[in-house]
Amino acid sequence: MRRKLVVTLTTVHGSRQYTLNQLAKYLVAGFLLMAALSFFVSNLLLVKTTDDLLDLEDTHQQLTDQYDLMLGTQQLYRTELDSLGDALSQLSDERDELAAVNQVMGTELGDLESMLGILDSEPVASPVERAAVAKAAAKERLFMLYGVPNGVPIQSERINDEFGMRYHPILKKRVLHSGIDFKANVGTPVYATADGVVEFAGFTKSSGYGYMVRLTHNLGFKTYYAHLDKVLVKPGAFVHKGQKIGLSGNSGRSTGPHLHYEVRYLYTAIDPEPFLKWGLNNFESIFTEVEDVPWESLSAMYPLNQTAQQ
Repeated sequence: MRRKLVVTLTTVHGSRQYTLNQLAKYLVAGFLLMAALSFFVSNLLLVKTTDDLLDLEDTHQQLTDQYDLMLGTQQLYRTELDSLGDALSQLSDERDELAAVNQVMGTELGDLESMLGILDSEPVASPVERAAVAKAAAKERLFMLYGVPNGVPIQSERINDEFGMRYHPILKKRVLHSGIDFKANVGTPVYATADGVVEFAGFTKSSGYGYMVRLTHNLGFKTYYAHLDKVLVKPGAFVHKGQKIGLSGNSGRSTGPHLHYEVRYLYTAIDPEPFLKWGLNNFESIFTEVEDVPWESLSAMYPLNQTAQQ
């Protein structure tokens, strides 16, 4: 006979007996029900958690991409800002250099204007315009100073005779001395006082000038170099200002070694002295000191009106 464990439950409604097998069945059934419910709920929670996790991963990836993009953009902006800073620094340095150059150029331009004698001219708006005026004035002066006789033709000890009426030591009468006599040893170099062409070069007997060079220059001017020991140029040759054209001597009607130098406008002899002193620093002086040349007609022509044409 099997032994059974009987459990009796007594309530107000009466008593009821359960065997261990029956109780175990109820407990197992309840456990299985709870397990099934727990599994179902767990699966639902797992699915939802997985979905949330995937969403979080997507969000994280998006944020990571945005961060990388922002980081790259920030780096690009920083690089651009650094480049801009370098460019600004370079421009600042160049501005400072230009300011220094402008200051130097302003000083040099002022010196040039002073040398050209145009400081009293009407002020202009900018250094560029001032430079244009100075350039035109320089062209005018260079044209004149290279084409019209100026400066001394020889390095001499002194001037023996000046331009004007005098008692001629050989002819024994008063005649016009049409030039200036520079005392100089035989063989002293003689230089052209302006650009020109050799009109005559050789020995002349009738004038008493001996060996002589006659040059034709711009604007109707001529120069004579007489009593030479030797002629170094040929007729028809072009010569430039400062070129050596002969050697001083004592040829022709001469009482001693010297250079006889004349300046002529067309064929009229004029006093060479103002032309000896004429230069860049006193450019305007020649137009008032030399009255034998009709400068007023020249002033309306090229190149004296270059400044007005610029």
